[in-house]
Amino acid sequence: MKPERLDVTSEELEGLLEGVRAPLGEVSYQKLQAAIHTLSYITELLETREATLEKLRRLLCHSSTEKTGKVLKQAGIETDGKKHTPPGEHTPKRRAAGHGRNSAAAYRGARKVEVPHGSLKTGDPCPDGQCGGKVYPQREPGVLVRIKGQAPIAATVYELEKLRCNLCGDVFTAAAPAEAGEEKYDETAASMIALLRYGSGFPWYRLEGLQENLGIPLPVATQCEIVKETAAQVQPAGDELIRQAAQGGVVHNDDTSMRVLSLDRGAASDVDIAAERTGVFTSGIVSIGEGYRIGLYFTGRKHAGENLADVLKQRAAGLDAPIQMCDALSRNLPKLPEKLEIIIGHCLAHARRHFVEVTSNFPQECRFVLESLGEVYGYDEVARVQGMPPEQRLRFHQEHSRPVMERLHAWLNAQFDERKVEPNSGLGTAISYLRKHWDRLTLFLRQAGAPLDNNICERALKKSILHRKNSLFYKTRNGARIGDLFMSLIHTCELNGADPFDYLNQLQRHAEELKQAPSEWMPWNYRATLARTGALLDAA
Repeated sequence: MKPERLDVTSEELEGLLEGVRAPLGEVSYQKLQAAIHTLSYITELLETREATLEKLRRLLCHSSTEKTGKVLKQAGIETDGKKHTPPGEHTPKRRAAGHGRNSAAAYRGARKVEVPHGSLKTGDPCPDGQCGGKVYPQREPGVLVRIKGQAPIAATVYELEKLRCNLCGDVFTAAAPAEAGEEKYDETAASMIALLRYGSGFPWYRLEGLQENLGIPLPVATQCEIVKETAAQVQPAGDELIRQAAQGGVVHNDDTSMRVLSLDRGAASDVDIAAERTGVFTSGIVSIGEGYRIGLYFTGRKHAGENLADVLKQRAAGLDAPIQMCDALSRNLPKLPEKLEIIIGHCLAHARRHFVEVTSNFPQECRFVLESLGEVYGYDEVARVQGMPPEQRLRFHQEHSRPVMERLHAWLNAQFDERKVEPNSGLGTAISYLRKHWDRLTLFLRQAGAPLDNNICERALKKSILHRKNSLFYKTRNGARIGDLFMSLIHTCELNGADPFDYLNQLQRHAEELKQAPSEWMPWNYRATLARTGALLDAA
């Protein structure tokens, strides 16, 4: 039933509270008084229309975190905050905090200018005049870093002098310098627009407004046309990324919602998906191979499992079955032909999150689960820091993590067997999830190279989520396809420590070579290809 409206002022509530102050006691009185003040403040915010859901959430809820120590502290349990160190192992100490400034080496994209000494050269006598020595170059030069601001898309206006004959009237115009180039918008402009749009979530109109304010107009229509033309040039690299991702030993996948106006309800559905499916998604796939990582994006009505199945169709025959890491949603599982096998593992972080969400109601029980899983993650961190190969990492987890997980499994079973937990409660639901998917959640104890969680794919999807938050939607399916292409290229560069701006520039400059041998123009090997090509040209 709808509650009856009762008008009461904060002063009346304060008066009622004062009347029962003695029976309540001072501690209870302070808590109830704080609740009344909070109610009054929220009512005031709502009346002035200054409240937002985010503001109310920050006001009323704890800060969002999943760190075990902070989660338990919010539930009223104090911990020592120390991380577990495996027996006989020592985690490396953290480096002492620096002064907070970046070194000159951190400015990888900066233009470097060599400045010779103004009055000395190698072999000159020492200016001191007393020692009789000679000066020689130091291995490390002195460095100065100077930073200046500029528009994201800069422009240069070349004013070509014109001369006119006073008799015949012919006009003679100065030749354009070589650095002017032939195109108005060169490859660096296209790369920067793509990086801002698909790497940093910069909407078209926001960039147009910024450029207009800086006196270098860049209309939305121009941006779209530039990106469309560039996408056609770099498409072979995107196709090759998909082919090589299919050969990976470990593949992660997940999806998030997206909006494409031409695919909204009432619009024509995808030709390859049943018409009754109305959702639109961006699927993220991260493939890990020998010496490389690939991030892929696919936007449309297909789920993550269906997109992964399409990718794996290009997997070469004879390769071992790949490991797939995802959460337990059925739509993340691919439907593959019988000849293609896959080893499925489920995300331990998803299972852990169920306990994080109910810690405030079941603090002691959740503490045992969170600290047990924290111990396992501690062992995995040791394996990562020490660079253990997959087989050694597997043996390490079997020796140290297996006893922890077996103890946790026995505890989970006991909660239901001994009727300590109501199955339909929040804790019961979290325990049921962990028990139901136990085999796939513990794949890392049986399969070499199996990851613990799907966090790398969750991080990859943040790029498409950033686009959705800033730009809200794609207009057409082709626009979504172009966005997927550039996001895939940019994020793969990030996963492999490559410079995405330089990479996009080089793909455009070597578009013909890219068509002939796309495998030599991947983010992890294109610099070697450039060096080899340059050496061949020099030899010729």
